[in-house]
Amino acid sequence: DLAEGGVSVLRQGRQVTVDALYFSVPQSIEFLSTDDQIAHAFYYPPHNPDFSAPQGERPPLIVGSHGGPTSATNSALTFEVQFWTSRGFAVLDVDYRGSTGYGREYRQQLNGGWGVVDVDDCVNGARFLVEKRLVDEKRLAITGGSAGGFTTLAALTFRDVFTAGSSHYGISDLETLATDTHKFESRYLDSMIGPYPEQKDVYIERSPIHFTHLLNKPMILFQGLEDKVVPPSQSQKMFEEVRSRELPVAYMTFEGEQHGFRKKETIKRTIEAELYFYSRIYGFVAADEIEPVAIENLD
Repeated sequence: DLAEGGVSVLRQGRQVTVDALYFSVPQSIEFLSTDDQIAHAFYYPPHNPDFSAPQGERPPLIVGSHGGPTSATNSALTFEVQFWTSRGFAVLDVDYRGSTGYGREYRQQLNGGWGVVDVDDCVNGARFLVEKRLVDEKRLAITGGSAGGFTTLAALTFRDVFTAGSSHYGISDLETLATDTHKFESRYLDSMIGPYPEQKDVYIERSPIHFTHLLNKPMILFQGLEDKVVPPSQSQKMFEEVRSRELPVAYMTFEGEQHGFRKKETIKRTIEAELYFYSRIYGFVAADEIEPVAIENLD
């Protein structure tokens, strides 16, 4: 109503059946990252009016790294985030440098820096919350899909901050991605890493699959078997390498799923499996009744 300024809801984009009292409201934050650069993220504190944490205990943190990688996250209602916050996790959804929505200079900071800049921002975002005494530094997990899966694997391989991680159809071998990916993104990596094969050495240097000897953190990997963007061989090889390192690792594949899971039963299974994995790694009992996940190298 332009005259009175009132708003009437004509139709909702989705039917929300969960009471808003259970929703964690995101906080837009900025923090200092490498090279004295500012990075952005949305912080969701744990929230459930029916429960409270033990006195003095800080929550575990899940750092989300979006796909793209030159896309962005947003603060719209996402039930996946609320799944975690209603179960006692804090969530940091990072718009690392290179994300859209913060201007050209911010976007171009990923040029030539993918696998370094994005990882630095996720690491420094987690450190920022630890310094603010908002999360438990011993229970810092990172998760992401596709390009976000690459950031996840790179953070677990090349940094020593996160204590567990979850890769959803993530990239472990940049060289394979450059040679096998679909036509639409065939030269995408030229700007974010460098021209291939002229800078083949950079592609190798930033690929987690070549540096699994540096790994000392548990992880769970999810993969669609019909994925044409990131072939299942990438996740399969990463799983085998981590297993050979005798680290706790789980690998779940899904028939009929492509790049980005679409079936509701797959989506439900993956998020519950991720929760089960963290419960075993961090030593707590999940409130949900979850079908167990086979985790290699876990006593």
